[in-house]
Amino acid sequence: MAPPESVEELPGELPRISDATLRDSAHMAGVEFDAKDAAVIADLLVRTGVELVEVGMVSGPDSGDADLIGSVHETVGPERSLTLVMVRDRRQVVGALDEALRLGVRSVMFSIPTSEEHARLKLASPSTKYLISLARTAIEEAKNRGFHVTFSGEDGARTPKERLVPYVAAGFEAGADRFRLAETVACLSPWQMESLIGEITAIDGSEIEIHSHNMLGMAVANSLAAYRAGARWISATAGGIGERGGNAPLAELLTSLRVVYGDTRFDLSHLTELTNAALRGARLGHAFQSGPTAAHAFAYELPGQLTHPEAYETLPPEVVGNVRGLRVRTRLSTPLVRWALGDGADQLDLAAFTAWLTERQAHGEDLLDRDAIRAAADRYAAA
Repeated sequence: MAPPESVEELPGELPRISDATLRDSAHMAGVEFDAKDAAVIADLLVRTGVELVEVGMVSGPDSGDADLIGSVHETVGPERSLTLVMVRDRRQVVGALDEALRLGVRSVMFSIPTSEEHARLKLASPSTKYLISLARTAIEEAKNRGFHVTFSGEDGARTPKERLVPYVAAGFEAGADRFRLAETVACLSPWQMESLIGEITAIDGSEIEIHSHNMLGMAVANSLAAYRAGARWISATAGGIGERGGNAPLAELLTSLRVVYGDTRFDLSHLTELTNAALRGARLGHAFQSGPTAAHAFAYELPGQLTHPEAYETLPPEVVGNVRGLRVRTRLSTPLVRWALGDGADQLDLAAFTAWLTERQAHGEDLLDRDAIRAAADRYAAA
């Protein structure tokens, strides 16, 4: 059947699509892909027509995602891949970029918190001047090493334009190739998104990408609104998987482009297989759902998110009858275990207990929550 006649006039060139399934899933509590899963998913993404496969995170030497990144490079090539690099300070960035070079990465995406709240938590300073200086340094270090550079505005949707616009302009002046606005905390309507994107697409030489989260169920709508305002890239994930309420689901995005704009660039016949492969690899099954009532919507595996949930949540879980909690498979850390044990943490050698528990988790499939970690601590203490 021929695609329907477009009901919308194209605002410009059709958007280019990147997929963050193999990266954003790493932030989703309890979800871990292995190298075999990554190869299958990356292959299906490219066969569908997705231009860029985002895979893994690098924060310093000896990346835990090395096998994942290597598998995607082997399957679709490093030129079709992009890897996130954490940005916290200059020394850390240099170490992370050197590790990315060692892994054969050619395109990096810097994760840089732009809202005052996130910058205060992660950069230890809400200063706009410091934020811009750090971004410039990271971008210049990456360009000197020959990387294609995307820089982000983590929590960008909640960053006032008076702070966001100078930051984006400074990034492009430093030589960045693309800017990604991350709607880390879903809070914008499509018309608000269109207005915000319009502010940064007006910057000379800018190339803008939107990365929307789906807690309010508007990730696809906001992505299309960003495109209408001049964004040239849209980030999505297979099945909409991703931290908390999920991301813009790829199948819904591509079918919307087909219906709304008559976009026939993509082979939609792979979408069901791709979604199933992602859900199976993530061990979510068909029970996965997006939005605020999902079991994972307020689940975390990073101690900072458990300690400061207000920095990440669109609304408290109690509002929708949900609960906040810990959910982890093998990404255990001493601070996470300390949070889970509370006052009981002082009664154990936490580093030794964490290593003991991590070793046992590596051989099992069970997810851990707070109660399970406390029960394991009791067994460890009694042994």
